[in-house]
Amino acid sequence: MLESQAKIHPASPTFVELFTPKLVTVLLEGYGWRDLRADALAGLTVAVVALPLSMAIAIASGVSPERGIYTAIAGGIMISLFGGSRFQVGGPAGAFIGLVAGVVERHGYDGLALATAMAGLILIAVALLRAGTYIKYIPYPVTVGFTAGIAVIIGASQIKELLGLHLAHEPADLVPKLIALWQVVSTIHWPTVAITVLSVALLILLIQRFRPTWPAFLIAVAAAALICALFSLDVATITSRFGEMPRMLPSPALPTFSIEKLRAVAPDAVAIALLGAIESLLSAVVADGMTGRRHRSNCELGAQGLGNIASVLFGGICATGLVARTATNVRAGARSPIAGLFHSAYVLLFLLVAAPLVAYVPLAALGAVLAVVAWNMTEKEELWSLLRGQRGDAAVLLATFLLTIFVNLVTGIAVGVVMGALLFLHRMAEAVEVETGVTPTADDVADKADPKNRYDAAAAMDRDLMVFHISGAFFFGATARVLSVLERVGTPRVLVLDFADVPLIDTTAARALVAFVKKIKRSGAVVYFSSARPNVRHLLNRAGLKPPLVAFAAKASDVRAPESHERAVAT
Repeated sequence: MLESQAKIHPASPTFVELFTPKLVTVLLEGYGWRDLRADALAGLTVAVVALPLSMAIAIASGVSPERGIYTAIAGGIMISLFGGSRFQVGGPAGAFIGLVAGVVERHGYDGLALATAMAGLILIAVALLRAGTYIKYIPYPVTVGFTAGIAVIIGASQIKELLGLHLAHEPADLVPKLIALWQVVSTIHWPTVAITVLSVALLILLIQRFRPTWPAFLIAVAAAALICALFSLDVATITSRFGEMPRMLPSPALPTFSIEKLRAVAPDAVAIALLGAIESLLSAVVADGMTGRRHRSNCELGAQGLGNIASVLFGGICATGLVARTATNVRAGARSPIAGLFHSAYVLLFLLVAAPLVAYVPLAALGAVLAVVAWNMTEKEELWSLLRGQRGDAAVLLATFLLTIFVNLVTGIAVGVVMGALLFLHRMAEAVEVETGVTPTADDVADKADPKNRYDAAAAMDRDLMVFHISGAFFFGATARVLSVLERVGTPRVLVLDFADVPLIDTTAARALVAFVKKIKRSGAVVYFSSARPNVRHLLNRAGLKPPLVAFAAKASDVRAPESHERAVAT
């Protein structure tokens, strides 16, 4: 697929190399007191963010708030101990809210615990089969579509708490939920609305805008609780709804199960495993992009399986790697998975020491936190870009989005992947070209019948100029393979990507190239695309690969030195 003057043939990793936790790797590389101090501070920063989110996600999922705390502790420890990412932080995820709420409504917490444990076993099996890398076959429009669908589900789940509506039973499915909420809209509670507005507008949004390094979620929840206590506001709080928060972890216990129960929750277990795999590997990829490191996907999935099993043993819910908390961990200066362990330790310390302080936390404030999370997790720029782009990608996105909202997540992802595959096959069929007189295997010819330019030894030995020739359809399935080679070439002064034999490229590959180019540009490299066909160049331009970020050349041989950059840009 990808050729270079210096071909790279990496040896296949052994089983031990594939499943060595990053914690072991870090310790073998050398770990000192400065690293420990940096990890301790990063873990504290993440714990401050995770604490209100863990409780809010648990409540929105239909369980008591302490179960979110248990998940951040037990699940987070296992994911950091055995994970394949240096910076991954595990815990309860907002993406699971709709899925978990539906399981709890149908089967109760016992059914959720059993489904989560089964999902953990599925993830471990997938890891051992080394199937984690197949997650790359999920097209980018599918990821954007189901993420936007999950955001809508999270937002709808918080309407009751944000408005203080009185509803005895809130359905888990979106349409019945909205109908039920509309029927009780006359019960709106204005003090609760005031707490909502205060939490969202005056605290979270203002702090995120003017003091982005401050823990906006924790400040909003604490300020709302203080106001409720000082003015004795009659609003729903954690204590009024769920009673006092336990002050210690429960003893580990296996979920109750039977053959009938196993069969009943099996589809939910598959859905939890699928979503957990996607979310955790997406989070690991984000951390890789921020740090330049590489995660081990199968090792990470195995750790996610262990994390889910540990979570339900201690009374928690589904656990996975989290993009927002992992990114916070990186920005806070984390050096290793020990930061994730510190994060769980700090949350445990809060449970042991400060649990009574949540008595006055209003549910509206936690609902406001989740509403902001739902808004932030919607990839708005990517969403509008895909909708305005090729009709096929827009159709895949909309199908995934609508099915996620109105049917379920697994159906949305499955249909989206199938549509993406069919769309790719259609594009491949359209890209087939037949050239008259070209045989599959070329015969030997005389030198004069195949004239070439004189051999340039200086150019061949110039390591400042590297040319990579990419051949074949560059789509989501080939993206990881191509980038894995490109990222090992170092940082030449000029990098030329020869697209002469690339008949088409899809959105996923183009987006991946954008991230790669931005990364290598930070090291001062100049990136050229040569011989790109009009349809390929059009899509590259729509993805953002255009001057001044990159330059284009008619042929790879036209690029000789960095001085030619301005001339190529002008073309």
